[in-house]
Amino acid sequence: MNAIAILTALFFSQSLWADIPSHRQPTLAPGYAPLPFEAPKAGSYSLPPIGPAADGSVITTEEQKIRLHELMGDRIVLLSFIYSTCTDANGCPLATFVFHRINRLLQKEPELALKLRLLTLSFNPADDTPETLRHYAKSFTGKGVDWRFLTTESEKALQPILDGYRQDIQKIIDQDGQFTGTFSHILRVYLIDRHKQLRNIYSVSFLHPESLINDFKTLVDEEPLEPRSEPNIRQGYSSGSSVSLSRRTGQSADLLGNLTRPPLGLPPVPVPQDNPATTEKISLGRKLFYDRRLSLNNTFSCAMCHIPEQGFSSNEMATAVGIEGRSVRRNSPTLYNVAYAPLLFHDGRETTLENQVWGPLLASNEMGNPSIGYLINKIRSFSDYQGLFEKAFRKGPTVETIGQAIASYERSLISAGSRFDQWHFGGQKNALAEPARRGFRLFVGKAGCNACHQISAEYALFSDDQLHNTGIGYAESMRKMPTTRNIELAPGIHVEVDSDTINRVSEPQANDLGLYEISQQPGDRWKYKTPTLRNISLTAPYMHNGSLATLKQVVRFYNQGGTENENLDPRIKFLGLNETEISDLVEFLRSLTGANIGELLGDAFAAPVGDIR
Repeated sequence: MNAIAILTALFFSQSLWADIPSHRQPTLAPGYAPLPFEAPKAGSYSLPPIGPAADGSVITTEEQKIRLHELMGDRIVLLSFIYSTCTDANGCPLATFVFHRINRLLQKEPELALKLRLLTLSFNPADDTPETLRHYAKSFTGKGVDWRFLTTESEKALQPILDGYRQDIQKIIDQDGQFTGTFSHILRVYLIDRHKQLRNIYSVSFLHPESLINDFKTLVDEEPLEPRSEPNIRQGYSSGSSVSLSRRTGQSADLLGNLTRPPLGLPPVPVPQDNPATTEKISLGRKLFYDRRLSLNNTFSCAMCHIPEQGFSSNEMATAVGIEGRSVRRNSPTLYNVAYAPLLFHDGRETTLENQVWGPLLASNEMGNPSIGYLINKIRSFSDYQGLFEKAFRKGPTVETIGQAIASYERSLISAGSRFDQWHFGGQKNALAEPARRGFRLFVGKAGCNACHQISAEYALFSDDQLHNTGIGYAESMRKMPTTRNIELAPGIHVEVDSDTINRVSEPQANDLGLYEISQQPGDRWKYKTPTLRNISLTAPYMHNGSLATLKQVVRFYNQGGTENENLDPRIKFLGLNETEISDLVEFLRSLTGANIGELLGDAFAAPVGDIR
């Protein structure tokens, strides 16, 4: 009896076992029956990241060859591995049954269903051809969740995916050494978040549609904590998403290819003539980027402010913190697509990545190196760097080659091919859900966001590369401080402390006047650079000072017309958006997450982490 027959019986009548004596009937997995206990409420628990989800080349039932990560897009994903002729009711048919039930249950919540994608990948590419799976899928797919059935070009193409998900699949061989058509495997289903991170792995005993839906809803509900009264207090301390070093495993990506062949939605990457990109430079730059020994006390790397799994920014800090806990007055900007930025830092004071990298390396409150020569000599003393600079530049570490190497890696962090790109530039009509489409119409229409976050006919950088006064800096500079401040002593433990007491034992908070500090022109007070909106849902909190914790707060800030001041940009004005329009605009912003985020994150996790030896 094949899998479709088994599932049909299970779905409708359980008649499959009617003629079998009860003592010989197989014990069905819990996933086939109602949940025997009340599941924890969605959002009442957390699902810490386990590690990056593996990628690979797959083929759809429409015979389209596509990368697994690209297919995942910006949705939460449930991934199962099956083969269509499996006859073990507690094996592949169970996974398909659970997916079918999830699909049916979420038909009652269509807006929620749009946030989930079900992927069923066959590990029998020889027999499970696109045509076979197309026939197989007809019994299960329909309205509700987007459910895709996939195969691969060959066993060779399949194996890296199986290895990445640690799926051990063995063919059953008969006594004559012939393949029987059946496989031995342990059933696992994987929950993968929008950032291509594994968040749960389900075995037979724990695979239940209600449990999976609750976990899915928990990921949907994940939002950064609301801002506190002080924007420079650490956000989300108790729910950080960083992955410990012992669990950081990944696979190196073709970063040079990513740079030279940018994804859909982006133009060619500008590369300086005096620093052409090479694999050797990018590899060396990546090593330097993650090396904590590049700080004065060997504890702090570039990646500790620009955290890969937090959008190459820092979700846990409103403003950055350097070595020894020294405060930095501004938020860590994302490094995704920084290659396109002609102005760097929030105040636009630097114009090349090669020069910019030295700012944090030498800043006393960031990486703390006392001089350029000090760091050059330090790197020269590391045995694991011997020959690497010579291979990349034909000379050793210098102020020039260190900057060029790190810049080459940062320049390779190109991310696009988002759901928006697939819809707007790729012509895929179903790539973008209706709320996000409405949000796009608001973005270019009533809300006028594209006046600064620009979109051209052939690509979208979502920035005009200019500096503007939105009122955020003015509000921070001019407001009166409260008499008491809420201080977090430990996760969840807060006390109110008199502001005068704090001021007596701490440095005064430095004022921040934005571009004025560079130009000394009064009209430039509180002007800051327009950030890109690509991957914006990954890079909370927002604004130059991290004062807005969620995208909805950002939209509401602009909806009210910013904060009035004499230098407010004339494009900042009251918008009059209602709550539905605000939500639609947020959905559009969430559709801008690149399809290759998981690939870049996996590469980051494969990088060596320099430490004291």
